[in-house]
Amino acid sequence: MSERFSCRAFRPEPVPRSTIERILASAQKTASWCNSQPWQLAITSGAGTAIFRDVMYAAASSGRPNTGDFPFPREYRGVYLERRRESGFQLYNSLGIPRGDKAAYARQALENFNFFGAPHVAIVHTDEALGVYGAIDCGGYVTSFMLAAQALGIATVPQAALAFHSEVVRKHFGLGDDRRVVCGISFGLPDRGHRANSYRTTRANIADTVTFIDE
Repeated sequence: MSERFSCRAFRPEPVPRSTIERILASAQKTASWCNSQPWQLAITSGAGTAIFRDVMYAAASSGRPNTGDFPFPREYRGVYLERRRESGFQLYNSLGIPRGDKAAYARQALENFNFFGAPHVAIVHTDEALGVYGAIDCGGYVTSFMLAAQALGIATVPQAALAFHSEVVRKHFGLGDDRRVVCGISFGLPDRGHRANSYRTTRANIADTVTFIDE
């Protein structure tokens, strides 16, 4: 948990299939509502990643409207807005992007659809009938996947951005209309010398997030 970070620059070397399968075997132990285990994954490698990258980058850079399957936050306010801004400015500062340079912000946002150079992407999707609980269970699975990967020296970055164009994702992977795209996880070996990987986000204190009731 302490070592994991959202990697935004990867080395191009592929992860051995045996290592990916070890990550998946561990993540499959994630707890889920009624043991439904609603997650399904489509994982790209090699040319599969390159083709998917071209498709997603074209969709994102075309200006086409978002078609996410789950509603995005209506608003970030208060402490949530402060944390979001802090995280964003940490990234921009590490890359030397001046504050307020909206064009540079937009270019960096598009790097999500380059998968930050990762050799692999996992698209996490669930059954429409399970609604928000299926998505919550997938969130638990994503955390398990990332921690299992970290234990094996594999870096990850969870990406809600890849769910912005869920119709494109469904068409590309031949998913049924009953499948709902939760997010993507780009993964591979980290480029530790890249400036985008040089900072770490902060975490709130326990006192800011937990209330103990003893009586």
